[in-house]
Amino acid sequence: MDSPAVTFTLAYLVFAVCFVFTPNEFRSAGLTVQNLLAGWLGSEDAAFVHYHLRRSTGTMLAHGLLPLGYYIGMCFAAPEKQLFYFYQASEGWEIFFLLAVLAPTVTGILAYYWSRNGWDNHPLARTLAFHALPQSGWRAVASSINTEFRRIDKFATGAPGARVIVTDTWVIKVTTYSLHVAQQQDIHLTVTDSRQHELSPDSNMPVQFLTIRVASINPYVKAFDIRLNSSEYGELREKLHAPIRNAANVVIHQSLSDLFLETFTSLVEINQTYPVPSNQELEPCIGCMQTNANIKLVKNCQEPNEGECQQCYCRPMWCLTCMGKWFASRQDQQHPETWLSSQVPCPTCRAKFCILDVCIIQ
Repeated sequence: MDSPAVTFTLAYLVFAVCFVFTPNEFRSAGLTVQNLLAGWLGSEDAAFVHYHLRRSTGTMLAHGLLPLGYYIGMCFAAPEKQLFYFYQASEGWEIFFLLAVLAPTVTGILAYYWSRNGWDNHPLARTLAFHALPQSGWRAVASSINTEFRRIDKFATGAPGARVIVTDTWVIKVTTYSLHVAQQQDIHLTVTDSRQHELSPDSNMPVQFLTIRVASINPYVKAFDIRLNSSEYGELREKLHAPIRNAANVVIHQSLSDLFLETFTSLVEINQTYPVPSNQELEPCIGCMQTNANIKLVKNCQEPNEGECQQCYCRPMWCLTCMGKWFASRQDQQHPETWLSSQVPCPTCRAKFCILDVCIIQ
């Protein structure tokens, strides 16, 4: 492939991936299906269910056009391939063109079928019908969801393509192509997994994400997983009627200090260790008196006479957990993004130290 064709291919690939898995930059620029089709989609607040009936259909149509868009772009990027003239193109490009035309054709037919009879054939409408009373239909369920979504006391979190919404009656997960819905009175919730990240791209702070399985006793409703920040776990529990079981024995950090303490511990564990003299007896930590002192402050971040950190000459008097709590307590609570890079005074002699200076006793 020639250089213009390679450049266009790479650029279009990046564009397609970002268009499907929308990053914040694309969302800020308005390059999303929701923004491009805003006039047709209507207002989510006014009619939540009907908005997502159209959004999922429009998303499928827009994504189905991406291969054809690439072919048309290649007609201009590589004119020597004669892609404008179907019968003069190579066999590989002929097959690609047929597939590129087939994708929007199939999605267009499917979208038309879904929209027939007032969206009765849409998968979301069929899902809602499983929650309907015998004498009513999916529109009654949709009306209930629309009404509760407009209330200001709902729980909502997540990016537009992976939102979790909990109202008084419903638990809803919004995905790119679909909507998962379960009735609160029918569900069992279980924490199945936990992922700890030392740095969040949004706040430069440690973050823990929980995966919660939502299983309904209604046999027609498929189980689904929701994912949220552990700091939002308490707010979610307040909105739910059913308890959340912790089958995986996950330690849930609901406060910023809990998250920081775990990150502090993991960072200190990779620091240099401090060999304690054989004739020195370790005393109980003066902070908790529950475990022996197991850390020593030794300036390792820079040379002895450089920087703000100072050499601490105190004997080992603190355990790692208590030192981590002390470190967190001396931080600016309004600016957590600075915690990992800051210096604090030794709780005993007031010599300044940073995380790199905390050494576990060997």
